[in-house]
Amino acid sequence: MQFGQTIRRLLSGFSRFGRFTPNDEPVVELVENAIESRADKPKRSRRVWQIASLVGFMVLLWPLLALWVHQINDKTELSLTTPEGGSVSVAVTIALVEREVNQTGWVPNAPGFMPAALLNNMPNFQIGMIKALGRFAFELEDQVGRSRGSSAADVDLEIARARMQYEPTVWIFKPGTLWPTAPAEDQYRDAVAALKRYQVRLSAGNATFDARPDNLMAVLDRIALDIGAMSAELDDRINNRHKTLGLLDFKADKIFYRVKGSSYAYFMLLQALREDFSKVIEDRQTDGLYREMLAELRRAAIMQPLVVNNGTISGQAFPNHLANQGFHLLRARTKMREITDVLRK
Repeated sequence: MQFGQTIRRLLSGFSRFGRFTPNDEPVVELVENAIESRADKPKRSRRVWQIASLVGFMVLLWPLLALWVHQINDKTELSLTTPEGGSVSVAVTIALVEREVNQTGWVPNAPGFMPAALLNNMPNFQIGMIKALGRFAFELEDQVGRSRGSSAADVDLEIARARMQYEPTVWIFKPGTLWPTAPAEDQYRDAVAALKRYQVRLSAGNATFDARPDNLMAVLDRIALDIGAMSAELDDRINNRHKTLGLLDFKADKIFYRVKGSSYAYFMLLQALREDFSKVIEDRQTDGLYREMLAELRRAAIMQPLVVNNGTISGQAFPNHLANQGFHLLRARTKMREITDVLRK
């Protein structure tokens, strides 16, 4: 009897197997979801490939855009507009800053999402330039733009000097601050505007450019000190070349182009100061020394090797470009010191 009941229960269970009941709905949904998921796989795969293709395209495009932006302008000829009674060195400062900020484009403060952020040589060249021009702006405000160095500072020269000292790598957000700030290029544009106002007043006889021997000597002393500091930086990198095997020195090009930028700016300024202080140079008979100084500085300014090497000093296949640059700077500094010695007498 019990055996028959057991058989009937088993047969009843088999008869219900495969039949749809309300409790089977979750199973049906799982099957439908699996079918839909399998159908969505090609769509997801296409989307992944589209995103990967876009990323790959940008990875290839960014370096090309960076190369397109890259420009190191070391031309020694400038188209200047110097008003009668104005200063040639001030006109050169205005022209150089305007060219780098408005025409070439300022890249030392380029944020990471811009192609220019990949560049190395160009930003260091521009940093070197603005540092040198800023030092000249300081001497202009502190010495040359005053009568006998004792009168009050010229307001426009004071503004120009302050703006030119602004950190060249600052974008609209500055580390350590929460609020947006003025980018470096805006500060330099303000400096240019102030120098232009000074130039207009100077040409009208309402400002001072005191072209005395002691003022030229002060400017040359300041530049000579800076050239000495640049030479020391080059020498330190050369002496430590064994740490990077010379050819693998990835910091050498940064130093080289920063020094190149400063050398170029000083060459352009000193060439202009030769006209501003022409009477002093002629009276003290230093024109020959001045020409030799400019020639050496120009050689340091226009050096632009394909690859900057920090090789052995006497290397033929892989020369040491830092040593070559430093050699011309030291010769220029020597001539500069000879000129200031004459001016002191």
